[in-house]
Amino acid sequence: MITLKYVDKRFPTSNALLYIHNLTFHAGEVVGVLGENGSGKTTLLKAIMGLGELTNGEILIDGKPAVEQYDRMAFVTEEGSFPPGLTPLQYAEFLAAFFPRFDIDFYMKMLQLYELPPNRKIRTFSKGQKMKLEVSAGLAKRADILLMDEPFTGSDLFSRRTSIKQLLAHLEGDETVLITTHLVDEIENVIDRVIVLHQGLIKADVYVDDLREAGTSLEEIMVEARKSPYWRS
Repeated sequence: MITLKYVDKRFPTSNALLYIHNLTFHAGEVVGVLGENGSGKTTLLKAIMGLGELTNGEILIDGKPAVEQYDRMAFVTEEGSFPPGLTPLQYAEFLAAFFPRFDIDFYMKMLQLYELPPNRKIRTFSKGQKMKLEVSAGLAKRADILLMDEPFTGSDLFSRRTSIKQLLAHLEGDETVLITTHLVDEIENVIDRVIVLHQGLIKADVYVDDLREAGTSLEEIMVEARKSPYWRS
C-alpha cells in the first residue's frame, strides 16, 4: 500500500508542483494518472519513487520510506533509466546485480518481441526503441510497485497494444501499478481507478466500474474535473 499525507513537492528550477492532502493506493490496483502537460503526473510518480526531497509531508510504502523498498519498485520513464553506453545485454547484467527478482528470461523474450538488438549500444536506439527497452526492463524486475510514466510514448498503435497486453499478461494481481498517459481510450479497459491532476492538485479520484455504472466516460470526467475545484466519486 502506498500512502501520501500532506505531500508538498516543488522544484526550484521549474514550475512543477504537487500538493496532496491524503491519498492511498492499494495492492492490486491499476491506476491511470491523467492530466495535461505540467499537471503534476510525473512529479507524483517521482515523489513516490523517492526521487528528490519533499517540501513537506510523507510518502510511505507499506509503512516504510521508498528508499527502503527499492527492490520492490520499478520506475518506467520516457527519460530513460538506462546507462546509454551499455547494450541491452549489459543493461540486464547491471539490473540483475541490483534487483534480486530480475527475470532475465522474460527480459530476453521482450527484447525479441520488440525486435530490439541485444548487442547494440542503447544510445544508438530511436526514442521508441528506448521506451520499449525501458518497458521490458521495468516488467522484468517483477516489482510489486510499478510506476510507468508515459510508457507508450513514441510507439505506434501495434506496439502500444502489445505493451498493454504484455503488462496485463504478466501481472500476478497483487501489484500496485500507476500509469501516466495521454492515451485515455487505450487504457480505459486496463485500469481500475483514475486520478486526474490539474496544476498539482487532485481534481478527480474515481473507480472505473463506478463510471461505467453511471454511464460516464473518462473524457467527461477530465473535462468536469478541470471546471471544479475538486471532484470525487
